[in-house]
Amino acid sequence: MNAATQSKPQSGRSRAWPMIVALVRAYPGRSAVALVAVFAAGLMDGLGMSMLLSMLSFATRTAEHEPSMPEKFALSAAEFVGLQPTTPVLLILAIVLIGSKAALSLLANRQVGYTVANIATDLRLSLIRSVISARWAHYLQQSVGRLSNAVATEAQRASEAFQYSAEMAAMLLNSLIFLGIAMAISWQAGVATAVAGGAILVLLQSLVRTSLQAGRQQTELLKSLMSVMGGQLAAAKALKAMAREDHMDALLADQTRALRRALRRQVISKEAMGALQEPLLAILVALGFFFGLVALKMPMAEVLVMLFLLARTVSYLSKAQRAYQQIVLRESAYWSLVEAIADANAQVEPHGGEQSVGLVEGIRFEDVSFKRDQHRTIVEHGTFSVPAQQLTVIVGPSGAGKTTLLDLLVGLLRPDAGTILIDGVPLADLDLRQWRRQIGYVPQESVMVDESVAYNVTLGELGIGEDQIRAALRAADALEFVEAMPEGIHTRVGEGGSRLSGGQRQRLAIARALVHEPRLLILDEATSHLDPEAQAAVIETVKHLKGRLTILAVAHQGLLIQAADRIYRLADGQLSALDAQAGAISPAGHG
Repeated sequence: MNAATQSKPQSGRSRAWPMIVALVRAYPGRSAVALVAVFAAGLMDGLGMSMLLSMLSFATRTAEHEPSMPEKFALSAAEFVGLQPTTPVLLILAIVLIGSKAALSLLANRQVGYTVANIATDLRLSLIRSVISARWAHYLQQSVGRLSNAVATEAQRASEAFQYSAEMAAMLLNSLIFLGIAMAISWQAGVATAVAGGAILVLLQSLVRTSLQAGRQQTELLKSLMSVMGGQLAAAKALKAMAREDHMDALLADQTRALRRALRRQVISKEAMGALQEPLLAILVALGFFFGLVALKMPMAEVLVMLFLLARTVSYLSKAQRAYQQIVLRESAYWSLVEAIADANAQVEPHGGEQSVGLVEGIRFEDVSFKRDQHRTIVEHGTFSVPAQQLTVIVGPSGAGKTTLLDLLVGLLRPDAGTILIDGVPLADLDLRQWRRQIGYVPQESVMVDESVAYNVTLGELGIGEDQIRAALRAADALEFVEAMPEGIHTRVGEGGSRLSGGQRQRLAIARALVHEPRLLILDEATSHLDPEAQAAVIETVKHLKGRLTILAVAHQGLLIQAADRIYRLADGQLSALDAQAGAISPAGHG
């Protein structure tokens, strides 16, 4: 959405109006329909009330009394529809106009409601798409807790700002309509009404500023709290096993209490505004009654009409201010999302070139160098080959950077020097998405969700049939145990795959990697956390896959190494080739 391209908010003052403009520009059609409906509803309300007031004046005025502008309108309206301007006729016209106002308000509220839902959805999708499309380095910097908070909370708060913007527009339009009616009766009274309404807005503006500060604190505290909570809950088992869960409680409690204080300020400012507006309005009505009846010696009917218009105008202005208070309370959530989307868009991953390959020859790293930072070299002038249709294994001490080599191969990272060739074509010249679609990736710990086996294999992707799922399970040696489950591929696996053994989970992960029939299967420490029996089962699966597709594995286990066609060792930034048969070490890339 276009609103996501706006600049960051400036600190210290409200940016509610730029946010409103951005949201309206992003949804011009729905906003226009809602605004027209709101204006028409306010006009109908004003005209209907004008009819009722005119009916009162018409029923009580004397012969020498000069009709006011609303009375003249009422008389003209009755004559226009061919009716006599009697009290019952004016009452019926008033009811029709007020009923029309209700119908138009329903139309406006429906448009606003639809737009609010669209804003929340579009902001969520914009954030998700921008983060997923960003460079891998940027993605690694993101907190899962913060992203979850942005999707669940900030998007909803930001969309609600549009709802309150529409409410504020409706209240302002209604106040202008009734102010215009008041001016038509007495410009002095109209000016007094405008001054009184403005005075109330100014007196209560400090509560709006308090809401702005509370909203910003709420946004920042929620981001921090969700980030900390995500990390702490991920380590909950270890903390509890070491009797250190009180540390998590204390850390989260401090931030929760700070959030509670911000929410209290929000509640106090909101309720204080409502509590103060009512007595101020009552005081204005009392002063107006005294001024009109005693000082100006106006007829009682005219005084009542003017007091009604005064109360109605100021009441609408007060409601507009309350709506604005809710807008500034939520603006920080909107700008936080906009900033996150803009930062991710600034780090968008390049699409690479336009060439495509089928991985029929193999992969070769030519004199590749890569540093994680200035003080840590992952690989220096590394050269090695991964022949097609063979199993190549990379070994080395923990932390040597074996997984980083895989990240370079799939294009998540780019080498500082050297070239990665796929079938002789530089990786930089390939269509990156087309290349990745030929890859099946099995990480060390594959995430399983509490859904069916089929869902965990496809990750919910549409267009993959049951035959394709079963074929992938069969290739991963998983079909037999899956079909033995109560509901076959439709059996739920439990949270984190709790109803499966470690070996079963990993074979489902291999099936997930195979369901798209890749040409390259990458195993990133895929058996390191399994017991010996499960390791042996998974390695047997890998052996069955040899010759059917290219396999590149990072491993420590001897069984997988023994099954390898080629073995390379990475240590201290240097790559060496290990003879898979004799066990001799020679410089990488030779032979």
